[in-house]
Amino acid sequence: MRLKKYSLRQKILIGGKIKKICRSNKVKFIINDEPWLAKKLNADGCHLGQKDMSINEARTIIGNKIIGITCHNSIRLAKRAIKSNANYIAFGAFYSSKTKKAKFRATTKILKKVKKFNNIPLIAIGGINSSNYKNLLLNKANFLAISGYIWNNKKYKPEEAIKIFK
Repeated sequence: MRLKKYSLRQKILIGGKIKKICRSNKVKFIINDEPWLAKKLNADGCHLGQKDMSINEARTIIGNKIIGITCHNSIRLAKRAIKSNANYIAFGAFYSSKTKKAKFRATTKILKKVKKFNNIPLIAIGGINSSNYKNLLLNKANFLAISGYIWNNKKYKPEEAIKIFK
């Protein structure tokens, strides 16, 4: 759940609804940037950016739940995340995105490099759509973070967009 421009009250209300949807579909419920909100909502974990708190600080808040971190396009950041016991690492943006301006551009080479020295789950982020997602999966991405294609798609409603990836 990534709700940057909402009040705490709204996040709790929306988060409760999203949590129910996730549970009924057996999908992990991860909160972006806010471990304390993940704890309050009893989410499955949280995702951290490089400017958020450290993995160790987040771990003291949410305990033994999932913590992932964005590593942009950096092997150095990935190694640091692995050493800090991240549950997954995310790379991107792989493609241009309207959801968030990409300061960093990742390529599939980084996915292959990390898989050579660690088996941590890798998440691909940024501009992923129905025509480019298979390339990321074929190049060692374990999961895909797909936002804009689902929520801002002018051709398909969210439910229809999601079915394209099944």
